[in-house]
Amino acid sequence: MKNTTVLALRHNGKTVLASDGQVTLGNTIIKHKASKVRKIYDGKILAGFAGSAADGIALLSRFEGKIKEYKGNLERAAVELAQEWRTDKALRGLDAIMIVASKEKLFLLSGTGDLLQPDDDVIAIGSGGPYALAAAKALIKHSNLPPEEIAKEAMEITSSICIYTNDQITIEVLE
Repeated sequence: MKNTTVLALRHNGKTVLASDGQVTLGNTIIKHKASKVRKIYDGKILAGFAGSAADGIALLSRFEGKIKEYKGNLERAAVELAQEWRTDKALRGLDAIMIVASKEKLFLLSGTGDLLQPDDDVIAIGSGGPYALAAAKALIKHSNLPPEEIAKEAMEITSSICIYTNDQITIEVLE
């Protein structure tokens, strides 16, 4: 998935989800301050996406319905959405990838049925994902920064490397 970066981490009792604000159409920047991450379910769950904006928003809405249906059970809602996304003809064509998180868990979901939970509670998606992941892991290991600062610094590093990631960073935190 191109055109954005979303980073999630769980560290020192906090869960953080961060994204840049750039929206790109082809090789043209269309928007600088888009919101690709949000709190849902009364502020208890974080969700973000990379990929097509319309598809990502549709998936966020679908996930929000699942999290309500399963009364905040993140893992169950994620499993159900991943299964539906993979098997439903209309959903299967959606061009996006998602990260969803609670205080306790963190998942990556894709349209191919992927439902991944990272071993080290750090994950990133989008064209800048590998840069953000590497920066966040290094900052966790070699600094005493709070989790939201780790996410901010990792995203700023990413924005200086990835042409599809800007420095208009949105950060959501669960404590």
